[in-house]
Amino acid sequence: MTNSEHATQVERHDCPKCQAPAGSPCRTGAGKVAAAYHTARFALVPSLKAELTVKTPADRNPGKAWVAGTPLPAEADAVMSGAAIRLGYARCSTVGQELQSQLDALTRAECTRVFSEKISTRVKERPELDKALTLAREIKAAAPNQPVILTVVEMKRLARSAAELMTLSSVLQSEGIQLELLSGPLQGVYDPNGAGAIVFAVLAVSAEVEREGIREKTLEGLDTAARKGNFGGRPTVVDADKLAVARARHAKGESVPAIAKALGVSRATLYRHL
Repeated sequence: MTNSEHATQVERHDCPKCQAPAGSPCRTGAGKVAAAYHTARFALVPSLKAELTVKTPADRNPGKAWVAGTPLPAEADAVMSGAAIRLGYARCSTVGQELQSQLDALTRAECTRVFSEKISTRVKERPELDKALTLAREIKAAAPNQPVILTVVEMKRLARSAAELMTLSSVLQSEGIQLELLSGPLQGVYDPNGAGAIVFAVLAVSAEVEREGIREKTLEGLDTAARKGNFGGRPTVVDADKLAVARARHAKGESVPAIAKALGVSRATLYRHL
């Protein structure tokens, strides 16, 4: 179909997001004609629900003041469920890590849209994940019978603690959004409102156990290194020889500032060692 034919199909429905009535284009919060129809609206058209965007035709005057068009009866009953809409999410912890392998996997999984970010799981606010969930909610609100799947390469891309996973699980359950894991022992698609709810609980516990295991191994490694005399951080500027000299000169009555200047260290450092 042409863009105008797309618009005709979309405008047969009221917009669930901006409340534009059937027969009118979508509108922005500023009261102008939107440049593209809202996802929640064109998702009501079976042939368009997997599209990334559906642009508003020029004859609707996008960017200009919004004016209601000829009223049409809404056709919400025409909504049909079909192939699931997959929304992909990719994340890595640091700028130095690469995202491309995750993006490639999500593309192969036929995700309609992919959201990605480089941010640590320790950061509670993850904007791109929030955007993915918001879009999933909009689609489900517009077409309740439409299957929507949040797809990730592995569970740790979403969260690393039991509390976070259980919070995410409750969100997916309340919105009727499914979760798909592309790798790992629990690879597959899970419906949080069905048997998949048990899987969410298992995933939460396993993620917490894995995180605690990493922490314990790190502490054990640091403890072992300390017993061998290896301590992390920068090397000290006051070794045993310098400290012995400083103590001897200080015992003879020399001032700490003078000793520090002679040894090439700060007064604060020398005071701390003395």
